[in-house]
Amino acid sequence: MIMKNKLLSVFALLAISLAAFAQPHRSEAAVKALLEDPTRAANNHNSYEFRQIKDTPAPKGYKPFYISHYGRHGSRSAWGGKDYEYVIALLEKGQAADLLTPGGDSLLVAARKVLAAYNGMDGRLTPRGVREHKAIARRMYERYPGVFKGERKVRAVSSIVPRCIVSMTAFTNSLQSLNPKLDIRPDTGERLMEYISPNDGSARDATRAANEKARKIELEAVPDDTLGVLKTIFTDPEAARELVPSPKRLTDAVFFTADIAEDFDIEENLFRFLPFDAIYKRWAKRNISLYTEQCNSADAGEVRCEIARPTVMDIVNKADEVIASGEYAADLRFGHDYPLLALVSFLGVEGVGERLEAGEICDRWLGFWNVPMASNLQIIFYRNKKGEVLVKFLYQEEERLLRGLEPVSGPYYRWEDVKANLEGFRR
Repeated sequence: MIMKNKLLSVFALLAISLAAFAQPHRSEAAVKALLEDPTRAANNHNSYEFRQIKDTPAPKGYKPFYISHYGRHGSRSAWGGKDYEYVIALLEKGQAADLLTPGGDSLLVAARKVLAAYNGMDGRLTPRGVREHKAIARRMYERYPGVFKGERKVRAVSSIVPRCIVSMTAFTNSLQSLNPKLDIRPDTGERLMEYISPNDGSARDATRAANEKARKIELEAVPDDTLGVLKTIFTDPEAARELVPSPKRLTDAVFFTADIAEDFDIEENLFRFLPFDAIYKRWAKRNISLYTEQCNSADAGEVRCEIARPTVMDIVNKADEVIASGEYAADLRFGHDYPLLALVSFLGVEGVGERLEAGEICDRWLGFWNVPMASNLQIIFYRNKKGEVLVKFLYQEEERLLRGLEPVSGPYYRWEDVKANLEGFRR
């Protein structure tokens, strides 16, 4: 018995020791993508990544005739310049004390560029954002030339926010340059916000509770190296502690300077000044918030997704009108990331509208691909000579399936089946 107790004690100590050295869970998919390109840590500030696309041939006899679209505005500035100013102020002190590494000097130059590009203008579309929408429009036209052939009409509706209006202008100008005969009818206004950018504060408490739950599960054991930045940008980290009252505050500020830089066409990777633990934790926090507060979480999705209903009904009503009349080639909508996430979650779009438990978010939902700048949903309508209508869904220009709905062939669904099963988030 004494020997047994001793063995139990040894095993208990061994278990404690192993636990002390156990690595916290990290999403393998996220780690791989972030190591491949650290600028993806920007998540919904990530510039649009166009990946090679493929088109599954439509069933025989079906040709595209109409496109229904919702696009997020392109790359923009963030809100406030305090983070950039904080980085600059501390690095200038370090420079004066001759404490900056060559990396610290580079970071100072880059932070000044970010602050100058921001120029005190919150949420302003950048030249990169304009290019993103021009390119998406060009690819849409070249992919479905028959939809835009001849003297076709196009409706375009924007949020009243300037970055969305400029995005709409860039997109429609690109289409017009490819076919000057297009009759494009842009519009914006307060009443149109009811379906372009619907909002419902009643979901706030539920989604925040879901966010807190998921963060506790996913991030409680994930370390946050806030001292590593001192080793990267200062020649003497100990002396730098005299200049840096809060290494965490500096780490945060460098991260938020880095995560918007690419949107200003500052291509230098500023995340390289941060240890990976610090990058991962900040990416994961925002990733969890984006999903739990805007998407189809198992804890709050049914509450959150309801805000998309006005947008969904606008899509349905306008599509049915065009199916009956053939008057328009496309309906283009330009809005924001949160309404778009609610929309694709409502529809149950594969990959982005998944219904996930709190502990599986970062493994299965990656914000840098699911909601970068200029994210877009395109619903392509096909018809045969009998007048039968099929649709396929593109998200980030890639073919996607719908959760819980059987396609006719490949990614193609009967429009009537889609309408009968719109509330994909409930499946």
